Amino acid sequence: MKKQKDQEVEIIKSSGYKTNFSIEKLKNSLKRSGADAAVVQNIIDIVRDELYQGISTKEIYNRAFALLKKKKRVYASKYKLKKAIYELGPTGFPFEKFVGAILYYSGYEVQTGQILNGKCVSHEVDVIAYKDGQYIVAECKFHNEEGRNCDVKVPLYIHSRYRDILNHYEKSKPEKKIPNEGWVVTNTRFTADALQYGNCSGLFLLSWDYPENNGLKERIDRLGLYPITVSTLLTQREKQFLLSRDVVLCRELINDVFYLDHLGISEKRKKNILDEVNLLCHSSSNNTHAKN
Repeated sequence: MKKQKDQEVEIIKSSGYKTNFSIEKLKNSLKRSGADAAVVQNIIDIVRDELYQGISTKEIYNRAFALLKKKKRVYASKYKLKKAIYELGPTGFPFEKFVGAILYYSGYEVQTGQILNGKCVSHEVDVIAYKDGQYIVAECKFHNEEGRNCDVKVPLYIHSRYRDILNHYEKSKPEKKIPNEGWVVTNTRFTADALQYGNCSGLFLLSWDYPENNGLKERIDRLGLYPITVSTLLTQREKQFLLSRDVVLCRELINDVFYLDHLGISEKRKKNILDEVNLLCHSSSNNTHAKN
C-alpha cells in the first residue's frame, strides 16, 4: 500500500484541535536546536516513517527529543525550550523573573514585583524596565498547560491597569520617570482578538512566537538565557528545588553550584550537569547585552 503524503497525515495538537502534519515546522524546530543539516534530515526521515493518522504533537515531540538526545544533549535541551518554559510553574513567579532577566540582559534597569500607584488604586507590577527614556510596565501571563492561549480578556484587563497608572503619573512632577510602554508577556500565544485589541490599544505584546522573529524563543536563543528546566540531567524534584531558591537561569546555577551539593548530587553527576549548563550558556552567538 502506498504511504500517504506528509500533508495528508492529520495530527492532534495539545489544544485538541486537528491539523495537517508539516515537515517544515518540524524541520525549523529541529534547526533551532543547533543540530546540523544531516542530523535534522535523519530525524525527519525517522519521524516521517513513524507517522500515522491521529498521532499527537506530543508523540512527535517526544520521538524527536529522544533522537536528538542520542545525538547530543545540548540539542535536546534547546529543542525542549518551549516545554521547559511551561515547567517554570506551577506559580508564575519564576516566569516573571525570567522575563525580567531577558530585559536585564537586553540592557535595561529592571525591577520585579513592584507596587505602582494608580489614580484609583495601587497595582503590583510584575516587571518594570528602563533604558534610554523607555520605561516599560510589563505584566506576565503564565500558563503551565500547553494549548491554553491568552484571549482578549488579558490585554483588556492589563490595559485598564496601565491606564490607571498613567492617570496617576500625569499629575506627578515633570522630572519623575513616567511609564511610556505597557507590555503583556505570555509563554503561550495570543488569540487573534487579543492581538487585535493589544495592537489597537497601543500595548506591546510578547509571546512565544510574537512579534515575528522577535518573540520569546528568538530572544532566549539570541541572549543564551536558558531556564534550568531545559536540563536533560536534572530531575523534576531537583528543578523545583532550584526554582524555589530563585535559581531560574542556567547561568545562575553556575554561580550557585553549592545548591547541587545541598541536593546530595555526586561529583561525577554534578560535573555532567555543569558541563551541560555551560554548553547551553555558550551556545548562543551573542549572550551579552542585546537590542530590545
